[in-house]
Amino acid sequence: MANVGVCYGRDGDNIPLPRETVNLCRSKQIRAMRIYGPDHDILEALKGTGIRLIMHAPGPDAHIQALREKSYAADWVKENIKKFDPDVSFKYIAVGNEVEGDDVDHILPAMMNIHSAIKAEGLERKIKVSTVVKSDVLTPDSYPPSNAKFKDNRMVRIVQFLSKNGAPLLANIYPYFAYVREQANISLAYALFKGGHVDGNYENLFDAMVDSMYYALEKAKCPDVKVVVSETGWPSDGGVGDYNQNVINHVPRGTPKRPGELETYIFAMFNENTKPIFANFGSVEHHFGLFDPVKRKLVYPINFK
Repeated sequence: MANVGVCYGRDGDNIPLPRETVNLCRSKQIRAMRIYGPDHDILEALKGTGIRLIMHAPGPDAHIQALREKSYAADWVKENIKKFDPDVSFKYIAVGNEVEGDDVDHILPAMMNIHSAIKAEGLERKIKVSTVVKSDVLTPDSYPPSNAKFKDNRMVRIVQFLSKNGAPLLANIYPYFAYVREQANISLAYALFKGGHVDGNYENLFDAMVDSMYYALEKAKCPDVKVVVSETGWPSDGGVGDYNQNVINHVPRGTPKRPGELETYIFAMFNENTKPIFANFGSVEHHFGLFDPVKRKLVYPINFK
């Protein structure tokens, strides 16, 4: 499906090589991918495939603060984008992933420098610069969605930059984690697109979470900025495989506030057995994969067509 991609994380000791992964994507009609840094082996494998790409900057080997240096940002773009364009179909460069704390101060200057470097290479019309956020960028009282607003003026400045340059806001949307934290108030059916109850205009939690971002964008006076769901998913551990297929089936319709195609990326391509283990969630992050990395087969049936 044209508007659905996958996140190619590599936090595992048995993850298939990039060329094999790209071939697997093509065999399943997956036409978009998100990678978490400028891995040149992956970029080589993507050449000529037409698979659209979200790529993170600066990547795991450098701190985001480095991109505040204009010369570093210019060199980064030359080495990791210009060298592979147009053979690789870059779509978005994501500066940072769910950045928190004092590091948020580095996001906008880094985005500006990457954008300037892309513009200097004549690529600004086809490659947009953004950042990836999670729902925590909204105030805690973002319910119902119409109440939502950004809790930090730094986010307002970031989305104003996106508006000025025609770039989307990349948002990680996880009904799974919201459901696990709030099972007393959120039904499993509502989280899995299976009804359960109707929440105002909302028949599922995914739409409510996405539209919270849209309401916050409106209040920041940036209603023209679209949301791209840069991550969403549900773990297979425990046998629940319905969510991802239901997302794929649902996103062509968009949300109540923004009908129409909603570009979305499923997390993740593979189960990743070296992801962190968290006190509240245990090893659940090891089980978000669509594919078993050893067998190279789907963990459960899913159709991207």
